[in-house]
Amino acid sequence: MRIVSLNASGGQVWPALGGWAGLVRADVLSLQGVTQPKVPSPPWLNYRDAFRSLNQRSNLVADISGRLPGYTAQFHAACEGPMSDNGGRSYPSTYGLAQWIAPGLTVETRLDGFVHGAFRADGWGDAPLPCSFQASRLRVTGRARPITVAHFHGLQDGEGADDMADTPARAQQARQALSLLDQIATSGDDVVLSGDFNVRPNSETLRILQDWGLRDLVGDKNTRTTLYGKPQRHGSYMLVSRSTEVKRFDCPADPVVSDHRPLILEV
Repeated sequence: MRIVSLNASGGQVWPALGGWAGLVRADVLSLQGVTQPKVPSPPWLNYRDAFRSLNQRSNLVADISGRLPGYTAQFHAACEGPMSDNGGRSYPSTYGLAQWIAPGLTVETRLDGFVHGAFRADGWGDAPLPCSFQASRLRVTGRARPITVAHFHGLQDGEGADDMADTPARAQQARQALSLLDQIATSGDDVVLSGDFNVRPNSETLRILQDWGLRDLVGDKNTRTTLYGKPQRHGSYMLVSRSTEVKRFDCPADPVVSDHRPLILEV
């Protein structure tokens, strides 16, 4: 079984991202940084806030689904706001998480929630944006135990100059992620938790998750690509329960499909 997680950064590296999604052979594909419009929109739109201006795919959910025929897609919006085309026309859009589940896997239970804040419907607003969580409990033929696959997109604010510093809000988001996991996974499940947590290795977030019974597969590996210009090379993580037999784990530098590297797990 292959489980893949990536911050897709709104599909800025399309069509490379689409080609990769169709070839990576994921049984579960979890993407953070996913867009979906509220109305028919051109394929590219611009996202603007006080800090950045980014060209993004207007409907990354549909784009990826087109590369994964037969998969079940589930999108969970964290916030809604305007994006604009080259002429300045505005389109209401949503932003959040999505999972694609391969044909043949049985989704026994799904759970969407928030590790920080709540759905924001009145524009992108000030940082930090709400941080959503998504999980699927799966029955897989040939596996003795169910497997719960979850991900979240962590807080992007910080205190002082370090935007990945340990903060009380980050510690609370880790505890909230575990509270949500407790609602969907049982003690007999294999568990995979991944995402762009926006923390450093050896952070308090990872200690909290590890104390619950998860082990970190990433450590201090570089999870950024050549598209990311800052010196910080960490942020994305994948953790598994102690019961989970890991056959292979990788965070390849190529192909470049985002400013984040994908996390690829085989169990």
